[in-house]
Order: sequence, then C-alpha cells, then structure tokens
Amino acid sequence: MDKTQQKQTKQLKHLIIGAIGIVYGDIGTSPLYTVKECFSNTGFPLTEASVLGILSLILWSITLIVSIKYVFFILQADNNGEGGILALTALVLKRRFDKYYRTVLIFGIVGAALFYGDAVLTPAISVLSAVEGISIYSTAFSPYVIPLTVVILLGLFLIQSHGTANLGKFFGPAMIIWFFVIAILGLIQIIHNPIVLKAINPWYGINFLTTHGLVGVGSLGAVVLAITGAEALYADMGHFGRISIQRAWFYLVFPSLALNYMGQAALILTNNEAIQNPFYFLVPTVWVFPLMILSTIATIIASQAVISGLFSISWQAIQLGYLPRMQVIHTSGEHIGQVYVPMVNKIIMVLTIGLVLVFKSSNNLASAYGFAVTGIMVITTILTTIIALRAWEWSVFKTTSLFGVFLLVDLLFCAVNSTKIVEGGWMPLLIAVAAFYIMTTWIKGRNILADNIIHAGKTIRGFKKLLSDIHPLRIPGVAVYMNSTPENIPNSFSINYRHNKVMHEKVIFLSVITRNEPRVKKAEKIKIIELGFNVYEVIYSIGFKEVPNITQIFERCDENGLCLDLCETSFFMSRGIPVSTIHPRMSLWRAKLFIFLAKNAMHATEYYKIPYARVIELGVRIKI
Repeated sequence: MDKTQQKQTKQLKHLIIGAIGIVYGDIGTSPLYTVKECFSNTGFPLTEASVLGILSLILWSITLIVSIKYVFFILQADNNGEGGILALTALVLKRRFDKYYRTVLIFGIVGAALFYGDAVLTPAISVLSAVEGISIYSTAFSPYVIPLTVVILLGLFLIQSHGTANLGKFFGPAMIIWFFVIAILGLIQIIHNPIVLKAINPWYGINFLTTHGLVGVGSLGAVVLAITGAEALYADMGHFGRISIQRAWFYLVFPSLALNYMGQAALILTNNEAIQNPFYFLVPTVWVFPLMILSTIATIIASQAVISGLFSISWQAIQLGYLPRMQVIHTSGEHIGQVYVPMVNKIIMVLTIGLVLVFKSSNNLASAYGFAVTGIMVITTILTTIIALRAWEWSVFKTTSLFGVFLLVDLLFCAVNSTKIVEGGWMPLLIAVAAFYIMTTWIKGRNILADNIIHAGKTIRGFKKLLSDIHPLRIPGVAVYMNSTPENIPNSFSINYRHNKVMHEKVIFLSVITRNEPRVKKAEKIKIIELGFNVYEVIYSIGFKEVPNITQIFERCDENGLCLDLCETSFFMSRGIPVSTIHPRMSLWRAKLFIFLAKNAMHATEYYKIPYARVIELGVRIKI
C-alpha cells in the first residue's frame, strides 16, 4: 500500500469514527425511550406474543427504512456528494422538471420546514430522557431533572461554534463506547432469555398488527421513535461522505441497536416491572448513575446529529435564496460542508429549552414526536422516486415496486402519527409552519423585488445602442456594479448615471448566480462578455455549498484576461428598500414579514466580503 492509499485509508477511518459520533447520535440513543413508549400508554399486556410483536416491528422498521431505504438507496441520491432535503430538491429540479417546478419546490420547502420542527424536538427529548435516569437511582433527585437538562442543553448549543470536525474528534470515540455498552447490555439479557431471537421473523410483527387491529396499528406511533434520525443521517452526508456513513451503520450501529432492543424485550419478559424504564433496568441499581452519565453524553451527541444537519440545510437555503442572508461560519478547512450558523443556533436553543420547560418529561415530548419525522420521510421518498426514474433510468416497474413499498410504509407511519397532533404533535408542526411561511414569503418577496428591478431597468441590448448615441463622459478608475439579473443593466448603474452623468474608464456588470448543484466546476464558473466601450458583463456561477468571495472572483477574472485591482475598484450596489403599499402584491402581514426579514438580512457587502471602504451604496424604495 503506497502513501496515498495509506492516507486515504486513514482519512476514511477518521470519517467513519466521526460519522458514528455525529451522524448516528440521534438514532443511536432511541433505545433510551422507544421500548418504554411502545408499552407505557398502549395498555398491551406484557405477554410473549405482544412483546415479540412490538420487537419485530421495531427491528423490521429499522431494517426496511434505515438499512435498506436510507443507507442503501437514499444515500445514492446525492447532489455531487451533498445530501438533505434541499440538496435532493435541487437535484430533481436539474432534471428538466420545469413543468412541475413549483410543485417540486414546495415539496422541498415543506420537507425543510418539517426538519426544523424535528430539530427543535430531538435535543429536548434525547437529553431529558437520559437525565430522567437519575430518578431511578434516587427519587430525591427528581426535582433536579429539568434544571440539569436545561444546563446541559445550554452547554450543547454554546459549543457549536467549535465546529463539527472538532466535536467529532471527541464524539466519535464516545459514541463507539456507547454502542459497545448497549450491545453488551442487550446481549447479556438475550443469553438469559434467547426466545426474543424469534422476533427476527417478520411474521410476529405482522401477526401483532392483524391481531390487535387499529390499536395495534396505533402502536406504530411509538415504534417510529426507533427510526428518528434517519433524515439527519442523509442531511449530514456532506460532512462525512456516503461510504463512511454506510460502513459505520453496518459495522457497528445497526448490530448494537438490534442487540439492545432485543435485550430490553428479553428483560421485560423476565421482569414485568422493568417496563417502567427498560433501558436503565438493564443494569443493577448501583450502575444506573454511571449509565446515566454515559447516556447523557450520548444524547448530547445525538442532538448534534440534527443540529449539524440543520446548519447544512440552512446554508443551502440561504444560497438558494429560500432564506435571508445570514452569517455562515465554515468550521473546517478540509470539508466545506461543515458550517455553523449563529442565528439559527440561537433560535433553536431558545425553542428547545422552551419545549423542555413546557412539556417537562420525555413521555410528554414523545407524544409530540413522529409527525415531522415521518412527513420528511414521505417527501424524501417521493423526490427520490423521481431521481430513480430520471437520473438512474430505472424502469417504471422497478421504481414503483421498490419505492412504492417505501412510500406505503412511510404513509402508514405518517397517518398513525397524525393522530398525535392534538396530544403535542402540534408543537413541531407549528414550528414547521412558521419556517414554511418564512421561506415562501422570502422567495415571493425576492421575486417581486426582482420583477420591479427588471421593469425599471434597461436591457443590455438597449444599453449598447445608448452608449453609441450619447458618448458619456468617462472618468479614471474601475467601477463594478453588482447585478441580480444578467439580462438587464444593473439598477445601481442607472441610478448613478442619472444623477452624475459620468462613467468610469472601465465598467463591470457583475452577476453572482447560484446553481442547483453543490459546487460548480472551475471551467464553468465564469463567463466574461465584452459589451464594447471598455464595458464588460461578468457572470460568476457558484453552487449552493460555495461561498461567494469577491477576491476569488477577481482572481478568476485575471485568469481569463480581465485584469482588475481590488484596491482601485469602486463597487456600486443598489439596495432595494421594500415598503408596503395600499395594494400590496402579497398579503399585508406577509409584506410586513418580508420587510422585517429584509431589514435584518446580512448586508451584501459583508456577504460578498467586499472591502467596506470601496463600496458606494445607492438605495431605492421598491413597493411590494
């Protein structure tokens, strides 16, 4: 093995360890509460048939949805290595899907909005369920469960700025210990009561559903807790890559989860009292406190899986124009997908802690869990079906045979969990609705602004004729006019010329366009069009996982023969100031929401990393 191969092997090992820590934290801590919730409010007798039936449903849900659907198939639907609902949406939109563009876009936005709702709930239920173990050790500690949970959550969100890579160095080894511990605890109980191995046969799950009717189907509302984290697995693909995520799952995570779930079922059949909290009853009382500490560490890591995925989706949404510009910090020099979004982190922190204070227990939070997760799964399956037909060129029969099964299972889980909306599922749904309206309002508002700018401006073709007719006065220097619509003259140029009646010696109309792909090849990044009279149109393309940087744009211009000096260039930027009107083009409340978002968006100067001293901003009031 040469040095290059050794380096690649070493890097893959680090990525696998990081994936175990970050990607599988959420689904890896589901054993803390899944089995308990399956029996706590259902009233099922703890007979061999019911326990094996529930266990079979858990094992086969994990196998079908996580192992087969997500790890094997969905991870192949990557957008140049990037995953997540928005990356998947962008991938579909690239496949000549213009006729249904709006429908696909809405699917993607709804999925992203549901992910926000899930991301708020996951840290709350994960950490709270772990800390509740202290009550089993001693009821005297019960009053401290909520305060301790809040403190832990605060610490979790405060360390986010250190980045996924740095956190993964600690989280990976810690989660490896976690998975080995839960596997051993489960294996011990299986040895004592090996009858639970029968649950590997799916007949037990099917028989349970048919025997108990609608009540049995209703149990899927708790079974779904075993597969929460599957979408975070997909969203985090840009952080660690498909191969490392797949190997981590099959080498360690899946076997450990299966053993622990079977161990809890074996324990319940042996000791019915263990149903109070079957996970912590796996160990003697003296070991509950150390296990609680390990569980708390694991749940902190579990929360990280969703939070890091949320940062990725937020960044994609900003780049694609679905959210206002916000500060995005890249926390790794090697992996561009590892980002930290401070504003999103603050909002999620407040909402998550608020949920803990309102619901007060993991049982109450569990009733709120499920609908957002299954909703995302349905949308992911539908969009991947389109990819299978358009990109993978599968036959209709093959696609519907496979993804039809996935969709039926997803819809069944979604329908069952919709009954939990009244019990608490309204909370993540409310957060999702708020996120949906923020994104759709921002998209519609930007489109209105763009239409107004287009109608107010002049086309490039008309500009050429204008220059040949008027021969404007030229002054020394280089002027760059930022442009949102390449077909038109920048609004900033029109305003500046109308008031000052002069042009610089060299004029650049610069448009930065975000494509529906993560990264644009270097050869396709820049297009320079000479308009005559020493005026140039520069169209610079970036992917939704790239950061626009004026220095890099100038370097590309130099490489293509257009020499520009950043220190001698003036940047003219028009800032559309939206104002509401008597007859707005959107409802009044949405118009006011858009104005609020626009006023609080990150300034374009900072976003494009343009030196402040070189910027001349021209404001124009635009009615919406």
